[in-house]
Amino acid sequence: MITVTSAQLQIWIAAFFWPFFRILAMIVASPFLGARGIPAATKIGLALVMTVLVAPVLGPMPDVPPASAQGLFILVQQLMIGTAMGLVMRVVFSAIEMAGHVMGLQMGLGFATFFDPQNAAQIPVLGQFMGLIAMLFFLAINGHLMMITALVQSFSVLPIGLHPISGQGWYTFALWGGEVFRGGLLISLPVVAVLMMTNVALAVLTRAAPQLNIFAVGFPLTLAVGFIVIALSLGYFMPLFGQMFDTGVQMMLRIAADANKTASF
Repeated sequence: MITVTSAQLQIWIAAFFWPFFRILAMIVASPFLGARGIPAATKIGLALVMTVLVAPVLGPMPDVPPASAQGLFILVQQLMIGTAMGLVMRVVFSAIEMAGHVMGLQMGLGFATFFDPQNAAQIPVLGQFMGLIAMLFFLAINGHLMMITALVQSFSVLPIGLHPISGQGWYTFALWGGEVFRGGLLISLPVVAVLMMTNVALAVLTRAAPQLNIFAVGFPLTLAVGFIVIALSLGYFMPLFGQMFDTGVQMMLRIAADANKTASF
């Protein structure tokens, strides 16, 4: 007759319990797997399948009952780590969408907005366009698999345990937030530069010919120039997007590594 003690049962539960919540937190916070259009049951099921596949190779878990205060402490840690790793990639997509916002504002499309169900907010159409291109390219290069690979590696970089998370990891994550502005400016710079030259030319033309109706000529001209520059730049955006995605995956592991350093609060 096979008998199972309570201690053995706790070990089996712990082997899947804490990894499940780190994986689930990353899925919910990630830009593609955590989309609002994906049902919550699907996210939980995906996290459960990944946990069943990953947990057997993670090694022994801390000898702590999951229902204890120490078990709750570990649970909160795993939720924070998974959420931070998912938000790292979301920052990359926010930078790309910000570039679309800046380009649309310079082209005169700042008023052209629509409701985005994924973000539950009104966003400029050009920002949504850039976001969709980035998402398609992200899936084309198997970026979602790269994220999952980084998540699995994070269990080796930052094992599950009772040790506190270092403040260095959160400092690295806070600095990564600046990528929204740096990456957005870098992507939108060609369009912004060309439109600035177009506006200067229109200013000189208006000064030379005061009778010219700048509102009738300037808006369609800047709009056409902006779309032409975007069309010509799309081929150059893809390598930049790929570099940003690679940097984001590396940053996921770096945050986990920095969080495993000696705690400094």
